[in-house]
Amino acid sequence: MEIGPGRLVPGDGAAFYDVIFSTLNYLPEDREFILGDVVEVTDFGVFLRLGCVDALCHVSQVADDYYSYSSKQGVLLGRESGKTISVGDRVRARIIAVTIGKSQIRIGVTMRQAGLGVESWVEEWKKASATAKDKKPAGKDKATKGKADKKTKSDSKDKSSSKSTTKKATTKKATTKKPAKKKTADKKPAEKKTTAKKSTTKKK
Repeated sequence: MEIGPGRLVPGDGAAFYDVIFSTLNYLPEDREFILGDVVEVTDFGVFLRLGCVDALCHVSQVADDYYSYSSKQGVLLGRESGKTISVGDRVRARIIAVTIGKSQIRIGVTMRQAGLGVESWVEEWKKASATAKDKKPAGKDKATKGKADKKTKSDSKDKSSSKSTTKKATTKKATTKKPAKKKTADKKPAEKKTTAKKSTTKKK
């Protein structure tokens, strides 16, 4: 931001200046997601440039596939998938180890988790996950429709059975009420007879 006048020190061929400046510091954290560019490919892994520092992704942490170094192409080649990692690739990774020393910082990263790796791999993963999400709701809707149909059928059966039971109950009530009326009819003439006898005895 500001540079003062320089000065020379006897016996030293360099010039020294008083400088005012601002710095942007980066402190990597464990489990942090990062974006970096591949700057070097070796037989034991790849180095990623993270701004002011480099991170190492060991060959065992590249992916689930077995990767080997191809000296002719200068890339890491997957045995089963056929995917490659070369210098200049943009990579998404996750920090798994950070060692901060006095003179340097060592960072270890992994790309074995879902959604990590070279940008083209990440795009393929996104498309696959999107298609999987689109397929799942359709299956759920069919299952819910089947359950709803079963419920409506069972409800209709319950209603029909309840109607039949109510009909039976009403018929039973009707049959039980009729004999009660006959008994009351039989009792009334008997009461009349007794009153008639009482009246005849009084006249005598």
